[in-house]
Amino acid sequence: MKEILIVGGGAAGMFAGIRAAQRGMRVQIFEQNEKLGKKLFITGKGRCNFTNACTEEELLEHTVTNPKFLYSAYYGCNSWDMIDFFEGIGVPAKVERGNRAFPASDHSSDIIRGMERELRRLGVQIHLGTKVEGLQIRDGKVTGFRLADKREIEGDAVLIATGGLSYPVTGSSGDGLRFAREAGIRVTDCYPSLVPFNVSEEYVKGLQGLSLRNVTLRIMREGKCLYQEFGEMLFTHFGISGPLVLTASAYLAPLAAREKLPAFIDLKPALSMEQLDEKLLRLFEESRKKQFKNAVAGMFPAKLLPVMVELSEIGGERPVHTVTREERLRFAGLIKNFPLTVTGLRDYREAIITKGGVAVSEVSPKTMEAKKVRGLYFIGEVLDLDAVTGGFNLQIAWSTAAAAASAL
Repeated sequence: MKEILIVGGGAAGMFAGIRAAQRGMRVQIFEQNEKLGKKLFITGKGRCNFTNACTEEELLEHTVTNPKFLYSAYYGCNSWDMIDFFEGIGVPAKVERGNRAFPASDHSSDIIRGMERELRRLGVQIHLGTKVEGLQIRDGKVTGFRLADKREIEGDAVLIATGGLSYPVTGSSGDGLRFAREAGIRVTDCYPSLVPFNVSEEYVKGLQGLSLRNVTLRIMREGKCLYQEFGEMLFTHFGISGPLVLTASAYLAPLAAREKLPAFIDLKPALSMEQLDEKLLRLFEESRKKQFKNAVAGMFPAKLLPVMVELSEIGGERPVHTVTREERLRFAGLIKNFPLTVTGLRDYREAIITKGGVAVSEVSPKTMEAKKVRGLYFIGEVLDLDAVTGGFNLQIAWSTAAAAASAL
């Protein structure tokens, strides 16, 4: 009977353990934390958005880094397979807006408990509070690993499911990346991803807690638009966050980590510049005797109003009838292009995932086995694969785990 050793008891490690045990293999999972699925527990704000109920093509479209590598894995284990899997182990699912799949109970703990139950039912040995120190490789084949307490564990295959560097409080220490480097396997540069941005403008501090819906965020570089999306975002004490920003970070993390990027929010994306100017003209006609700040008060959330007035350079106390056409047009331009300067990313403590990891050119896309070391497999976030929010990153974990377990 084949002896399978899995390093890491998160999403990928647990699922690989279940799949390998279902195929009649003896499986051991080594997890340095005191419990399994620590990062799973906090995903989806504790509700665990475990996949996105969409087609394989849509999974590929929402994968940001190296989607082609995942073609075989996604078709081998798709999101509907995962919904069926969880239903089968007593965790019914529900699908919400944007095809996001959650446990029907809204508790991530049900996902973890369900998987833990299945692992124990299949006889998988789970070693908690057990840290793996380094791999043992002989003649181009992995033979096992050494634990922190110096014990040596031998096996026929080793699956590295240690995750990346994000949310270090959950135990993400980058060990798997170190194991890869020590084995002569290339690791790409890593960055926090699905992470908020720092912004330099002082006025952002006064906007802390303000949520904007139905706006368009545009991020530029040297006059070229790098990212433009419609949706919702949030101001924080340090900058900007929310769905629009997290998605932007998935595409721009390496650039945003290195250089300042001008950003603009279109506060009224449903209106063209001409339509907005007509609206302002009508508003100003109706409010001729009002002060400027009072005339435009209804157009913006209360927190944003003083910032808009200040940036307009039209005195807030000025009567509306004294505002010139040029000033009105400039104000319309400000509404369509509220300015920000992105100065960097928040760190791994606030990042949902890691961008970068074990280079996919070093790994077989069908089996997840390292090309340079027989019997060594990399699955989940440790690989240089990432996607946008919505359950897609967990699907990468499930699909790569299934591919590796099927190849053992």
